[in-house]
Amino acid sequence: MSHMQPIIHIVDDDPSVCRSLKRLLQSWEMQVRTFETGEEFLAALSRSKDADCSVIDVQMPGMTGLGLQDRMNRAGIDVPVIFITALTEGWIEEKAMSAGAVGFLRKPFTEEVLVGLIRYALQRRRKSVACVVKPEK
Repeated sequence: MSHMQPIIHIVDDDPSVCRSLKRLLQSWEMQVRTFETGEEFLAALSRSKDADCSVIDVQMPGMTGLGLQDRMNRAGIDVPVIFITALTEGWIEEKAMSAGAVGFLRKPFTEEVLVGLIRYALQRRRKSVACVVKPEK
């Protein structure tokens, strides 16, 4: 992550959710890209690997959020995932977290909780990237 502003990708089939989260995160000095489908998101990642964190809706037509997470894991895409959902089934959260999600938020959630979770994900990512980079001799 060499850029100053983190790049957050939002994947949600509801355009109003994408717009409101984009405005919110931009007000916190984050760059935001939005996608209405998991397929659209994966295509963008195949062209450019510049995502620092992804916020993904669980329930979407076509590829679900959990399906997207599975595809990312199988492809070795190492971008922290935070799920958002209106669903209340506990097994969904358990499955998402056991597959490596950084967080799981049920709608409605507060701005502070989302931003705090994104910052946590970015810190974890910075530490893991720093561990991979070998110091020059």
